[in-house]
Amino acid sequence: MENINAFDVVKQQIDRCAEILGLSPDVTAMLKTPMRELHVSLPVRMDDGQVKVFQGFRVQYNDARGITKGGIRFHPDETIDTVRALAAWMTWKCALLDLPLGGAKGGVICNPKEMSPGELERLSRAYVRGVFQFIGPDKDVPAPDVYTTPQIMAWMMDEYSAIAGKPQFGVVTGKPLATGGSPGRSDATARGGMYTIREAAKTLGIDLSKATVAVQGYGNAGYYAARLCSELFGSKILGVCDSKGGVCCKTGVDPDMAYACKAQTASVCNLPGMEHISKEELLELDVDILIPASIENVITDKNAPNIKAKIVAELANGPTTPEADDILYKNGVHVIPDFLCNAGGVTVSYFEMVQDFYLYFWDETEVRERLDKKMTAAYHSVLNTSQEYKINMRQAAYLMAIERVVEAMKFRGWV
Repeated sequence: MENINAFDVVKQQIDRCAEILGLSPDVTAMLKTPMRELHVSLPVRMDDGQVKVFQGFRVQYNDARGITKGGIRFHPDETIDTVRALAAWMTWKCALLDLPLGGAKGGVICNPKEMSPGELERLSRAYVRGVFQFIGPDKDVPAPDVYTTPQIMAWMMDEYSAIAGKPQFGVVTGKPLATGGSPGRSDATARGGMYTIREAAKTLGIDLSKATVAVQGYGNAGYYAARLCSELFGSKILGVCDSKGGVCCKTGVDPDMAYACKAQTASVCNLPGMEHISKEELLELDVDILIPASIENVITDKNAPNIKAKIVAELANGPTTPEADDILYKNGVHVIPDFLCNAGGVTVSYFEMVQDFYLYFWDETEVRERLDKKMTAAYHSVLNTSQEYKINMRQAAYLMAIERVVEAMKFRGWV
């Protein structure tokens, strides 16, 4: 993967959109600047008795449309610019799905794979103590992201509640059901993506029961994507990969077996009876649908000409660079952009916020029906905008989202 600054990509995308919308330089500058950000040092006593200081961040990008919302990442390569980029994408994502929320993101530089459960709990609680004044059910609501889990969200909620002196289940989403979580949240990101893939396949005339799929990244979103493509559509999963490499098989990869293998051996690479391929080779497999579900900037101008998929469904945040976008669009590849394709997570997180406020919870069927309605409507709005302006799907999504944010900024007298 190239060393590309994710926040530079965000600013390029905003510039492209501003030109089409005819936005003034001052409005464009506001859109390219986070409203506020916090850097915190988090001392944590490790299991060996030593105290290690971790660096953490929280960026609230824009709250013109409402309180901010966004996940928290625990990752060894986390940077403030990555968090800024993710917070910006959350802003556009909430606007695109017409949720009454702004965008935020958080992160801690750490390697959770090398930490014990006790160390992770102490780090999670330290993070909440560090950002306590910044977050809250009526300010900024965090959620899980890369290498954070429902358990971590429960620890964070408990720590916030202890400081606040009262139960505050609504301070985070993505919690376990026993602590105010929503049914349907665990697979929401992937399931929301499936609804957009279904609509894209109808648009392109692709029979999903005969379609082939490759999934790049096999964490929560990637696993559920592979499983749901198989269960909902009958599609064949030709290849999957994780950070250590990938496997493929002409007769198909069983999503659950791959997940079990990763859980037992730390990588899908150890799945028996498979052909081994690199992460880079997986992106270029001859499949109908490619699902990037890991990290940023994996599809660039270097490998975009070799992408053979008819649909690229971006469950990851920022997997495609602007230069690669141009190439894919020219080559007729239908890209479902990240902040549309993976918006199922924040949409069901919003549903969780609503349920926590009301203290009344829906069943899983109702959650999925509401999610389907939101994702389907958003997909067709983006498609129609793309066709009207003769631009790619990402630019169309940006146009819609940024126009909504700017509208709120104007009504509030900011610009």
